[in-house]
Amino acid sequence: MIEKTYHTVVVGGSSGIGLATAKKLLGPGMKVTITGRNRERLDNAWQSLGGAVEKAAFDAAKPDEVRRFFSDVGPFDHLVLAASGGKGLGPFETLDLTDIGGGVDEKVRPQLSCLQAALPTLNKSGSVTFISAVSAQLSAPGVAGIAAVNGMLLTVVPILAMELKPLRVNVVAPGVIDTPWWDFLPNDQRQAVFAEYADKTPVGRIGRAEDVAEAIAFLVSNSFVTGQVLTCDGGLRYAA
Repeated sequence: MIEKTYHTVVVGGSSGIGLATAKKLLGPGMKVTITGRNRERLDNAWQSLGGAVEKAAFDAAKPDEVRRFFSDVGPFDHLVLAASGGKGLGPFETLDLTDIGGGVDEKVRPQLSCLQAALPTLNKSGSVTFISAVSAQLSAPGVAGIAAVNGMLLTVVPILAMELKPLRVNVVAPGVIDTPWWDFLPNDQRQAVFAEYADKTPVGRIGRAEDVAEAIAFLVSNSFVTGQVLTCDGGLRYAA
């Protein structure tokens, strides 16, 4: 008997959580395609995966490129939306509110745009997994703007799970994860932030990209889970 091969597309699969997810999913019975807007980074990710995945360079923030990719990729089974963003951090009193719009443009709109463009060829018995962030669930000073951005994805998931059924729609909300997202900070400052959050987090450490990849793999594989927010934060939302 020939085993069926499923196909997962990981948008934003060239680094961090997206790359770890591609590595986790790749194996017998699963074909993986990774995408990214930086061709050099995408090529490096492809090499790190032993050239065992397909790759495609496009900018998820550009609708024409999004439509072109999904019209070319053909039928597939699972969509992981790891396009990220970092706008909206800082005290609300001095927050530039245009950063919220910028956060929507770099994260929310690209994820929704990719799903919309994928619908004609995405297997209705498959799944889509958004990547949001635990900031949308925290009552912590300084995250109001970025929480507003990430909260949009948490809000839309149960609606889409009903509207697009039987396609399964879920979202993962990672906590503080050691990925290139934090590269805007100098190394010593980044390590100090990590140590602070590790001390706050019940499990006693910050997260790894692999931790989130395991959560995503669960949502991809479990055909009885839809409309859910899976928070992967080591319990940070209860402590921050």
